[in-house]
Amino acid sequence: MDFITEEQIQKYRQDGYLVLEGFFSPEECDALRERMAVIVERMDVPLHCRTEFSTEQEEQLKTQGNADYFMSSGDKVRFFFEKGVFDSQGDFLVPRERSVNKIGHALHASEPVFKNVTHSPKVQELSRKLDFKQPVVVQSMYIFKQPGIGGEVTPHQDATFLYTEPLGRVMGVWIALEDATEENGCLWFIPGSHKTGITRRMVRTPAGTFPRTQFIGSERTYADEKFVMAPVKKGSLILIHGEVVHRSAMNSSNHSRHVYTFHIMESENTRWSAENWLQPTQELPFPSLYT
Repeated sequence: MDFITEEQIQKYRQDGYLVLEGFFSPEECDALRERMAVIVERMDVPLHCRTEFSTEQEEQLKTQGNADYFMSSGDKVRFFFEKGVFDSQGDFLVPRERSVNKIGHALHASEPVFKNVTHSPKVQELSRKLDFKQPVVVQSMYIFKQPGIGGEVTPHQDATFLYTEPLGRVMGVWIALEDATEENGCLWFIPGSHKTGITRRMVRTPAGTFPRTQFIGSERTYADEKFVMAPVKKGSLILIHGEVVHRSAMNSSNHSRHVYTFHIMESENTRWSAENWLQPTQELPFPSLYT
């Protein structure tokens, strides 16, 4: 069975993203959600680690870059929270299952259900069709986009955070575990924007200095009318080129928008920047996608 056609491959190369409807079954999506419900129910997060997550540039530097919890999460399963879900004592103001913004960044290595989906035969076949020779998995995330409070993600390019030389070696795989609609914060893209490089990078600062990361350069300003909405049904998969500009609005609905997403990198003839916040570790070198 062909999971992607030659015409779709060309569309991905032209637009920088591609929607593949019905790639995963409802049962496969439900299995991920059910396992995540158990993880959230069992999470025991120290008060000092209850880091609120934001995509605003200054807040990223303050709440993520300064936090060892974030910087050392590449080979672990860690919890990042929405704004305003804790009181002044660090206790939950909302049910814990409604408090989490995302969980990352090693579900693909630490959780068998997520590992099986990441390395599923159809994902491997998809990657081969896209000419990945030696793809490795660099990170994974479960994004909740909570009802009513799921935060906006401002326009960005993944290569700002996951930089390689040469560029064009990273691809996001975004799996809708629920319907993603305009109301609950589906993705929006600027087609073709992956062809003009990047203008901003988030890099590590020298050891022992604070903040732990800084931005070099600045994000371009993008006209709203350039963005194309990409609502998708549960089970759909979106391929996201590392340099395509994309965003999502706040979830203004009463419905969550759960997603499992991971990034792969073509490791053949590619240098992963030592300045990236995310680094492979002795405990978890970037694993091959192909099994």
